Amino acid sequence: MSARMLINGVAEQQVSALDRGMAYGDGVFETLRLIGSSAPLWSRHMQRLQDGCTRLRIPPPDVQQLWHEVLQVTHGMPQSVVRITVSRGQGERGYALPANPCPTRVVAAFAPPLVDQHAYAHGVRMRVCDLRLAEQPLLAGIKHLNRLEQVMARAEWNDPSITEGVLLDSHERVISATMANLFVVVDGELLTPSLQRCGVAGVARAQVLASFPEARVDDMALATLRRADEVFLSSSVRGIVPVSSLDGRDHLPGALTRRVQQHWRELGFVMEQAG
Repeated sequence: MSARMLINGVAEQQVSALDRGMAYGDGVFETLRLIGSSAPLWSRHMQRLQDGCTRLRIPPPDVQQLWHEVLQVTHGMPQSVVRITVSRGQGERGYALPANPCPTRVVAAFAPPLVDQHAYAHGVRMRVCDLRLAEQPLLAGIKHLNRLEQVMARAEWNDPSITEGVLLDSHERVISATMANLFVVVDGELLTPSLQRCGVAGVARAQVLASFPEARVDDMALATLRRADEVFLSSSVRGIVPVSSLDGRDHLPGALTRRVQQHWRELGFVMEQAG
């Protein structure tokens, strides 16, 4: 996959093998969608990046500098996906934090994924993953570099007709999908799982919660997900995607899902179509 990349503001393609991000997953990242030179959810991405750096005790990058670098790597691209990675930088061998960390900053731009219009109109198929997410409140919500749980969960299936997997925690509570957050509509109420113990608090999730204040955040049992009238995924890259079936149980995109999709379009996210 080709990418335009800046490492600490310099056009390079390689990070040191001694970087703690590579050695320990010691860092955070954001993946955002740009339409031309506009990033509608920029402030939310920067808020989560700041939160992640603060919790991991990594000096946060300068937001204006990041934006300047984002514009550099996306220059001339009508649409793009940008990944911003901030690691603690290089350090001595061992887990002890460097006394004076010098963070590594990577800003990379990619062509956006093509959109399957059938999926946006009719939904995607999902399965429940066998893997259970570990609970760690210190890391819950932030997008840290260690994504092995998601990698191993995604390795559980190779059926191309299944797009996503549901992740549960060790107490069988619904948390998210492997690459997106989950929303359900049960008896007319919009619900999304609590992420106080594990999981990534997505930027698109935050946008939906802010724009639909009637939505409720709470622990969610798998039985609640299965009996939902509507189910949809939220992702800052792919937007709002309905779920058409979960382990063979059918769901139909309903009026509330369509309202959230319309809100997404009104933010300026017009997706490239496949084919």
